[in-house]
Amino acid sequence: MTDNDSLRALSDWLRSFCAERDWDQFHSPKDLAIGIATEAGELLEIFRFMSAKQQAALLAGGETREHIEDELADVFFFVLRFA
Repeated sequence: MTDNDSLRALSDWLRSFCAERDWDQFHSPKDLAIGIATEAGELLEIFRFMSAKQQAALLAGGETREHIEDELADVFFFVLRFA
């Protein structure tokens, strides 16, 4: 399986996931673009005003790293839905 096949399979799964929940009504191009911007802003907020050393410490592990992973997953969700 190629990376492209994996991405297509993930996209297909996400399409089904959203259809089962009747979320398509909330996923117009405008709504998805807003979601991308909003979630990217939430990810950026975590790192705001931090030095490179402080950022590295956040990524080293723990609860904050999990929060970063969650925000990144939210961004990916909206990007994949838009794509």
